Amino acid sequence: MDPGMEKDARIFVAGHRGLVGSALVRQLSAQGYGDILRRTHAELDLTDGAAVAAFFAAEKPEYVVLAAARVGGIIANSTYPAEFIHQNLAIQVNVIHNAWLCGVKRLLFLGSSCIYPRRAPQPMREEHLLTGPLEPTNRPYALAKIAGIEMCWSYNRQYGARFLAVMPTNLYGPGDNYHLENSHVIPALLRKFHAAKESGAASVTVWGTGEPTREFLYSDDMAQACVHLLRLPEERFLPLLGSDECVSGRFEPPLVNIGAGREISIRALAELVGEVVGFSGRIVFDASRPDGTPRKLCDVSRLTNAGWVAATPLRQGLALAYADFRERAAGL
Repeated sequence: MDPGMEKDARIFVAGHRGLVGSALVRQLSAQGYGDILRRTHAELDLTDGAAVAAFFAAEKPEYVVLAAARVGGIIANSTYPAEFIHQNLAIQVNVIHNAWLCGVKRLLFLGSSCIYPRRAPQPMREEHLLTGPLEPTNRPYALAKIAGIEMCWSYNRQYGARFLAVMPTNLYGPGDNYHLENSHVIPALLRKFHAAKESGAASVTVWGTGEPTREFLYSDDMAQACVHLLRLPEERFLPLLGSDECVSGRFEPPLVNIGAGREISIRALAELVGEVVGFSGRIVFDASRPDGTPRKLCDVSRLTNAGWVAATPLRQGLALAYADFRERAAGL
């Protein structure tokens, strides 16, 4: 049986300082992988095609995890749509193409569950991709990620590459971005409730009605899932790469959802964050602010069938994330 990714494999984690990349480095190190290539943005600008080509030619990674991306919440996506589509497309084109040129054995391309249509059936399955209009508040980012999936699929079809797109649900955990306007919902709520507790505020205002539901996954769980997929034996990994639709007649993209398979309303989440932080005041929902997609729950049966399930309960994960926030709060 093919052992999958060998312990002495040379692995490039693109975006190793972010929430996703740092969790991947922690997990790979914990599982005994010592040859992990890391480059900061100052050391390697992934939007610079010549620099990326030179890096791959010199370092010759055997495995690549593409976790580098321009990311953010509703405000950031609405304010900087041009940067979101331009920077993400550039990063993907450079890394995926050079991974093929370098003969990389396997590549994981990380995206987001926002690739699925705004009104996708719930829970969202991989085959729901491209079946309807996207959520307009994050469409530039989503379209860039969809292009990355298609690029992986195309290189697999034409060149026999082994490039797999994995779409994590909403992530949170150590190393998150806690900016009040440019962050995702959990880090923004942690910071907002912490500030309210420290100042003795009587209430905290949360954007939207609180009615939409979301699925959340602790970042280290996501990293475990990614390493699990990279380590799958060849006979179990290859079926995840889908098929050539022009030949098979089936829409089977090289795509696997990564999630917990459970959802919670934003209202219930805010209440839970308040409990974890220790805020005892009122929570006010501002219905004049956008809600975003009404519901986002991933079908994770492909991942479950591949032998992995999430292990960290939401309350436990929030407590770990809040501890990380408090350690870093002085620098925010």
